[in-house]
Amino acid sequence: MKKTFDALSRALPHIQDLHAYVPGEQPQGEGWVKLNTNENPYPPSPKVGEAIAGEVQNLRKYPEPVSAKLRAAIGERFGLAQAKVIIGNGSDNLLDLITRCFVSDPGAGHTVPSYSLYPVVAGMSGQDLIDLDFDRSMRLDIEALAATQAKVFFLTNPNAPTGVAFPIAQIEAALQAIDGLLVVDEAYVDFGGESAASLLNDYGNLVVVRTFSKSYALAGMRVGFALASASIIGMLDRVRDAYNLDCVAQAAALAAFEDVEYFERQRQKVMATREATRTQLDAYGWFTYPSATNFLFTEPKNAAGESNAEVAASLFEHLKSQRVLVRYFPSHPLTCAFIRVSIGTDAEMKAFLTVVESWLNNA
Repeated sequence: MKKTFDALSRALPHIQDLHAYVPGEQPQGEGWVKLNTNENPYPPSPKVGEAIAGEVQNLRKYPEPVSAKLRAAIGERFGLAQAKVIIGNGSDNLLDLITRCFVSDPGAGHTVPSYSLYPVVAGMSGQDLIDLDFDRSMRLDIEALAATQAKVFFLTNPNAPTGVAFPIAQIEAALQAIDGLLVVDEAYVDFGGESAASLLNDYGNLVVVRTFSKSYALAGMRVGFALASASIIGMLDRVRDAYNLDCVAQAAALAAFEDVEYFERQRQKVMATREATRTQLDAYGWFTYPSATNFLFTEPKNAAGESNAEVAASLFEHLKSQRVLVRYFPSHPLTCAFIRVSIGTDAEMKAFLTVVESWLNNA
């Protein structure tokens, strides 16, 4: 006799209502130009491979539980004690830990649009999420942010998906205005933004979250870190998995972090390609937000000069039909007329623009 179990009805109520995070499409097969998930187009530092090879003999052992060497190196770079640094299994892991530790009624806040994981981490803890909508100007409304009274406010800086960076003066104004924690998610800051880490010594309600996925080309390793006061880090350590980062990932991240020359060279290449691509989009007469990230958020116009959700969807589908993947966000009025294009190699961006021109000539 078989025994069934109704998982949906037996799950906790807030889990029943949860909608899982939907990552960007991962194409199958060869021949795709993948510009949809903001991955670095270049491989990580050659020193990463050497570091990984050196860890094979240690795989039989548990990893160092707090990633002490990596914490120390990051702390030294930012002029912070090791006690003010925590390492996560990707920055997503850290966002979850922050939510579990510090979010209570009335919930967490975030800007819309921004990183679509924030509703998921709030929902996993059974917490509400308060929306603060941007308009097309992408102006950060400090008064409205404070009025949410959120226990934790997630602010992606530079913003995703637009790429717009907010100046440090606005971050400081927000820190002064709110009673809760401001979590500045700096996943893309190395591509042209200004880090809020310089404010950590003056503001105990600031958490800066960073990732190795983008600028360090380690998306497959899942390594992130957060900077905050020692008391905040201590709370996060209480709920962190004991061995949350394996020994291979620790070694790879440390090697990438310490190869400053390689990092800087690749970062500059990405930014140069971004600006060259933006120049071409400007030549089409398209509106593109100024970007401090490794992607561009652009509002396409068809040959008739029209720009709207149907035009953006048409270009998205045409690109996909030619095996070029970008990202399209149809569900919000601010994003539905735009596409987001990750910055690839010069050759990949040329392929993207070639397909765009074929669409312009035939749309």
